[in-house]
Amino acid sequence: MDILEESVLGNVIILHTVLNEVKHRSLPVYKRLCSIIESPSRHFYVFINDHHKWTYLQQDEAELINDYNDRCIRKACSWYIEHAPKHKFVFLSDDAANRSKAMQENIPSVTVSEYVKHLKVNTGLTDKLSRKDFHGQDAAKDVFPNHLTSVELLTGIREGRLLQGTYRASRDNFLEGFVNVDSYEEPIIVQGRAGLNRAVDGDTVAVELLKEEEWVCPSEIVLEDEGVGDENVDDVATKEDELKKATKRKSGAKPTGKVVGIVRRKWRQYCGILQGGIDGVYQLFVPADKSIPKIKIETRQAEFLRTQKLIVTIDSWPKHSRYPHGHFVRALGKIGDQSTENEVILLEHDIPHSQFSEEVLNCLPQLPWVITDEDVKKRVDLRHLDVCSVDPPGCTDIDDALHCRVIDGNKFEVGVHIADVSHFIRPGTPLDLEAASRATTVYLVNNRIDMVPELLSSNLCSLRGGEERFAFSCVWDMDQNAKILSTRFHKSIIRSRKAMTYEEAQMIIDDKGKCDSIAGSLRNLNKLAKILKQRRLANGALVLASPEVKIHMDSETMDPLDVEVKKLFETNSMIEEFMLQANISVAERILEEFPDCAMLRRHPIPPSSNFDPLVKAGRHLGFEIRVDSGKNLAKSLDNATKTNNPYLNTMFRILATRCMLQAVYFASGAYQKEDYHHYGLAVPLYTHFTSPIRRYADIIVHRLLAVVCGSDSTYPDLVDKKKTSDLCVNLNYRNRMAQYAGRASIAFNTHLFFKGKLQDEEGYVLYVRKNALQILIPRYGLECTLFLARKGETSNVFEYDEEEQTQRAGDVILHAFDPVVVRLALDSNNIQREKFVLQLVKPFIDGFSVPPLEGAAQEKEKKRKLPTAEPEKRKGRKKQK
Repeated sequence: MDILEESVLGNVIILHTVLNEVKHRSLPVYKRLCSIIESPSRHFYVFINDHHKWTYLQQDEAELINDYNDRCIRKACSWYIEHAPKHKFVFLSDDAANRSKAMQENIPSVTVSEYVKHLKVNTGLTDKLSRKDFHGQDAAKDVFPNHLTSVELLTGIREGRLLQGTYRASRDNFLEGFVNVDSYEEPIIVQGRAGLNRAVDGDTVAVELLKEEEWVCPSEIVLEDEGVGDENVDDVATKEDELKKATKRKSGAKPTGKVVGIVRRKWRQYCGILQGGIDGVYQLFVPADKSIPKIKIETRQAEFLRTQKLIVTIDSWPKHSRYPHGHFVRALGKIGDQSTENEVILLEHDIPHSQFSEEVLNCLPQLPWVITDEDVKKRVDLRHLDVCSVDPPGCTDIDDALHCRVIDGNKFEVGVHIADVSHFIRPGTPLDLEAASRATTVYLVNNRIDMVPELLSSNLCSLRGGEERFAFSCVWDMDQNAKILSTRFHKSIIRSRKAMTYEEAQMIIDDKGKCDSIAGSLRNLNKLAKILKQRRLANGALVLASPEVKIHMDSETMDPLDVEVKKLFETNSMIEEFMLQANISVAERILEEFPDCAMLRRHPIPPSSNFDPLVKAGRHLGFEIRVDSGKNLAKSLDNATKTNNPYLNTMFRILATRCMLQAVYFASGAYQKEDYHHYGLAVPLYTHFTSPIRRYADIIVHRLLAVVCGSDSTYPDLVDKKKTSDLCVNLNYRNRMAQYAGRASIAFNTHLFFKGKLQDEEGYVLYVRKNALQILIPRYGLECTLFLARKGETSNVFEYDEEEQTQRAGDVILHAFDPVVVRLALDSNNIQREKFVLQLVKPFIDGFSVPPLEGAAQEKEKKRKLPTAEPEKRKGRKKQK
């Protein structure tokens, strides 16, 4: 595929038989092939051979489908040779058996490699050839055990001797991974070369469980792969020894196993750079994703490629090779260039970010777009209400607005009005399919990858101030205690009076001189929201936290000027409460009407072992953290406060966040009702209804609710439980990747900000590991590793207590949450994986700590106060729970 994408290749016929097989094997490759076929300049053509009078063949009764396809391909080639000069036709295939039969039938046939090597213009094309193995290594010593055959794997899984699951590599330890198996509550640990056995993150693998006496706990050591080639496996053996010493078999050990075979590979294209200091034709590629191993490639343009960010793909991983083998796909741009880095982040996290196609854009309404009398007849007209929106600064995709007015003297009518995106995106259209594929809008620093075209996201669907818009409204009648007396849903027309930021709304609420209808509405909303929140927390809902940061950019150079923790206001919580309540109300209604295919959101209860670091940290500080229920955990977190450490409670909540499982979308009929529960929110039912501009799940929920309200009709896919479940798989994957991409963008820009800087910062110990401390620096929302010994060495200064999870150096004992001062610097020696290097300043430990920086600038740093506000988990870039 990588060769076919090169512009040097043209006048290519793709047989329909082949196109169908490509689509069956790999949808991403099929899409890439279709984009080439659609390009007029490339001269690629599809021949519908399987429906053509002279090339159609009947499949024989005992003939395998692959043999039948091969025969169809040869028949089509023979027909073409009869109608075109033979010397201008060649059958291109890497299938040796079919190529041999073709040559027997006088069809000129060559491999892709042979064809490329004889092209007059083939600069770099040989680098792009898929490499199933490298030459000259047949007699090489095995580094890994053999994989079981497919038959052995299937038999073992069927008989229960082997377990099938998804392999996830550790990001901190390259010799450790975990396999998530459906029948096990906790993931199975795999360690060392024999345990991992060439599994790559995302692969579906078969695992053989070890005897229970061989089970271990997850390692508490940070190990990085510093290898430089296949020949040097001694350093891996050394690291394995380190791992064995650090991993103890003790009470509380987890299920442990070894990978014995690969059921299905999940290999994709990877972004990264070449490792420096290697000569010759074989080079090591270092992926940006730390969970992916280095990849061995063959190239004759290494000198140029070392200056570039690259895309490489894996072709094979033979048992005699320390690293998988792959090939170079393309260069993205110069290392360090900001636009290149953004491209890397998007590609590495599999974010669809190409321009919307003409086919998609043709689905958009024509401008000028106006609301007609016919539209008014079909909707509830709410343009007379004082509706307003409250969002982050600079937000253009405004998908929610609220109103509150007093009715019957002592009651309130509260409305949550959500952009009616489903009015513009009809089921099955190219626009709908594209939105379903993208699944979510992705927010990077100073960049946004929209789920839907800008005409909808920032214009026709955005509930901008002063403009009439279609909405889907959830309206409650509430009493003074925020008790819901009645609920109604309807499609509506609104006109927002004002689009405000959180800070602007807060100022209006606080300004007693403001007495207009908007101010009154906001104050009533704020009062009701506080009651709703208090009630939610009393039911056991968790208030979690994460270090959210904002990066200020230079408007001209786009360089980061400052990094700061985000400020939160009461209005953030106000909006959140009503969005949560709307989502709960809608979930109840659609489940009532669609018990088998409602799209809901569940948050599974985490295994109690997930909370071990939190419980141990609390015990050291004199707090009992109870994790037997969400309600008890919430109470424990509320009580974990100290007046002399205002940031302590926030750290407890950050650590609690890390213990959680991911919340996921699901089809209601796929689970039992007791599994619908949302642990974090402590509610039995939940969905996403409030952000359809940026989340496809909300569009599906709108369609379900529209059917309930009689505003729209259903369609087959909407009420198909299997189709909804399949859609949820993609939504969950895309949401997770979007989250990771956002974090990676913040990390990259934070690194830019710190380049060339050296400063001392106040921080806290978040985790205590065997050879390192995880340090949280609240001012910048950073979490960095402070190594306690040089790589490959054991610390002779610190002594690790595994039971209490502490590090002792003389009279100094470091626990989780202890305050420290660290020297912060960015190590740019490894351009691919720039990282912060920390040195301990306080407490001072002789032979390990460094003296504080001197000078006026440092004095200024010392006077900075840590943030005291407890940032609650905000609603995504906009409003998400």
